[in-house]
Amino acid sequence: MDKSLQKQLDTAAFLSILAYLILAAIKVIVSFRTNSSALLADGLNNVTDIGASLAVFIGIKIARKPRDLDHPYGHSRAEQIATLIASFIMMSVGLQVIIENVRLLIKGEFETPNSIAAIVAFASGIFMIGIYFYNNKIAKKTKSKGLEASAKDNLSDALVSFGTTIGVLGASFGYPIIDPIVAIIVGGIICKTAWEIFYEASHSLTDGFDPDEMVLFTETVEKVPGVYKVVDLRARMYGNTTIADVVIEVDGGIDVSKSHSITDQIEMILHEQHSIQYTHIHVEPKSKFR
Repeated sequence: MDKSLQKQLDTAAFLSILAYLILAAIKVIVSFRTNSSALLADGLNNVTDIGASLAVFIGIKIARKPRDLDHPYGHSRAEQIATLIASFIMMSVGLQVIIENVRLLIKGEFETPNSIAAIVAFASGIFMIGIYFYNNKIAKKTKSKGLEASAKDNLSDALVSFGTTIGVLGASFGYPIIDPIVAIIVGGIICKTAWEIFYEASHSLTDGFDPDEMVLFTETVEKVPGVYKVVDLRARMYGNTTIADVVIEVDGGIDVSKSHSITDQIEMILHEQHSIQYTHIHVEPKSKFR
């Protein structure tokens, strides 16, 4: 990744941290002044987002370090580990919000929030939509899984804030029970987002890969002149980098130079058509009995 893209990635990751710091402070303070459980849940969600975004930011920085003696493949997976940590933080707060507001419902402790809480929540939702579009754009450009997860969280936070707005308005119009109910829904959305981020990160860390993409890779390799058959093809993500391991059969009568030329062509085509950064190719001779 060139320095220009690195700078954009760093800016986007830092922007999320700054945005959540501001929003968390405003929402928590306003929630106490307006007696809104939903806005407090929304604010606590943003508090977890600070930790999650910070983890992603640190992970991005570590992932950029070059390979060394005990990390021969580099440090790219640090970003996915950071994303995994972020999901744990989010899940813990989501569960806390649900448990606390279920307790309020059982006890029947309802307070009517001030409508100012709705204005704060709605403005926050609009703001987070903007952050989401920006981060999602940079994530696609840089192919950063960490920032992609952060962008998903941004969108989730925007939806949570809009839901909070509805809950506060409903409570203001004489239905205070709506406020803790919305807070529970907010907690559920936090947990759902945390699970999705956890699943994607753990799937990648355990070398999970889309089988449909591997079929496409195989079809591409089979079209390369000189390739008789693709014996095996596997792929995995190492951070934001796709690595493919390919076993091919070629004419057993060709010399080493020719087979090397075929492997070079495979590497180039996979890089150009599928953005595969590294391809490890093993060449086997075509059996004369086939």
